Amino acid sequence: MRVRSWWHRAARPWWLGALALLLAVGLWWLPPAGAMAAATADGSGARGPGTGPADPGGVVAAGSFELAKVRILGVPALTVASPVVGHQDNAPDARRRAEVIEGNLRLLYDPEHLCSESEQIAEWILVRVLGGSDGACEPSPLQRVSGSAPEQLVVERRQLPGGDVVLEARVPERSEPLPLLTITRADASLNGVSALALGERWQQRLQRRLRHARKVMQPADLRRRWQFTLTVQLALALLTAATLWLWRWNRVRCAGLISRRSPTPDRALEQRLQLHQVFGLVLLLLVLLQLMVMLALGVMAVPGKVPLGLQLLLQPVHSLLKVLMVGLAALLARSLATFLLHQWADGSRVPVEEQARREQRHRSLLRVSHRLIDLVCILLAAGWILIDIPGIRAASSSLLLAGGALLGGLALVFQGLLRDFVAGLAVLIEDRYAIGDWVEINGLEGDVVDVGVLSTQLHCFDHRVAVVQNSAFDRVVNHTKLRSGEEVKLLISHRCTSIGQALAVVAEELAAFHTDPTWGPRLLTPPLLRGVSATGPLGITVSVLLTTVTGEQWACARELQGRLVARFQREGIPLADGLELVGRG
Repeated sequence: MRVRSWWHRAARPWWLGALALLLAVGLWWLPPAGAMAAATADGSGARGPGTGPADPGGVVAAGSFELAKVRILGVPALTVASPVVGHQDNAPDARRRAEVIEGNLRLLYDPEHLCSESEQIAEWILVRVLGGSDGACEPSPLQRVSGSAPEQLVVERRQLPGGDVVLEARVPERSEPLPLLTITRADASLNGVSALALGERWQQRLQRRLRHARKVMQPADLRRRWQFTLTVQLALALLTAATLWLWRWNRVRCAGLISRRSPTPDRALEQRLQLHQVFGLVLLLLVLLQLMVMLALGVMAVPGKVPLGLQLLLQPVHSLLKVLMVGLAALLARSLATFLLHQWADGSRVPVEEQARREQRHRSLLRVSHRLIDLVCILLAAGWILIDIPGIRAASSSLLLAGGALLGGLALVFQGLLRDFVAGLAVLIEDRYAIGDWVEINGLEGDVVDVGVLSTQLHCFDHRVAVVQNSAFDRVVNHTKLRSGEEVKLLISHRCTSIGQALAVVAEELAAFHTDPTWGPRLLTPPLLRGVSATGPLGITVSVLLTTVTGEQWACARELQGRLVARFQREGIPLADGLELVGRG
């Protein structure tokens, strides 16, 4: 069995083992972006072992409970629970409880306005016309968070007669406390403490978080926040402009090096050109990273959007890790495909006459398999990155159905490409032709230079390159599959007095041609004299069949034709009306 030295150098067991180890470590370490955190024993919302999968609505199944996060300024503050088994129909689930509690908390630092901007303007105009000092769109005293200091907000707890504990907030703007949440038995059971102890813990946490939220929403703090963000954004914009200028300078240098290239290879010039190209790619990635940082900082400047900004900031890092993981998987798959195809091509049971054909198929299958692996890995990396973009994972089922319908529509629109893809796979599996074959497709003849899953490229005799879609033909004539053949025809004049003499001369030349040390090895079988194959008004046709190795039929036919013409001239055997030969050459 023939062994390729490249595979011995590139595919050693330790090399494959190292790649597999890196792939396993990367997949274990890579955290899923946007993963839902589950509650631990203290209710902090940190994800722990044994937690269930998160659904798009923000609910986590943990044993007998459903858990949901309560956020303040977008950061999880509490984890509320509802029983999965045995809960009453009128009891709210965890998701609904979290939404209600978040609404109560938001009233204390960032209330939502009931009226739209146009409604507020219309009400202001009406109030001015009719007179009065307030309206439905005017903020209530509770909503004027700037009216009191954040330290004046106090969270109190109160125990109800049934045993439940209620947390309330007192602010100077209200004469009565604002109920925030009720600690249920499910909350206490999940955290393993009594409702009163859990209420004390949550009371302190909510008071700190709400005071901080009210401080953040103060106009002075918001102004300082935006000023700092604007300063950093300007600095990043200048840095991005400098990086773009450097990238443009590197591009000009690359163009100058390309113009200096000559047909004779210059190793130093090629190395410099490769370095400049790599440097340009690094600069381009740096520009994209800077733009992502600017976008993330702009989002984080909005109160309550800090987690979203951090997620956008971490998205390039996660994307890079995913690309590296998929790249390692692609490298392993390509190496495995190369190894298997090498073993298939080097099989000891392959007959000698089919070994050359096996090599041709090996080149075609190797190229196409690598392309398919690259395509699958690119789609896998793109899907892996897109599914973790904020908002994509939490898409509704209707959006997913719409995406499926869109994919179905695209499949109908691009059904021609799908047909070409299936036809390309059939070409490779059935071995209709391979790289290096001389084929005839729909009247086009040429050397196959590339076999893809969508099209085939032919290098024609006049140096044209023809691209034929794989589904555009149903008949292929392969002139060089396993072996090649050519029929050489001689048109002898009717003035020839002895056809037997002419056939004897042809037989002698065929024997000499077969024993020739230059041309004999190119013949798979001795030339076959078929004798008189046709007669007509121009003369008598004598044909000879040559069976050669792949691709040598035309050279052998030309050489044999020249020898027969010279021998007929020496023997005085006339050809028909000066037409020496009819055939291909």
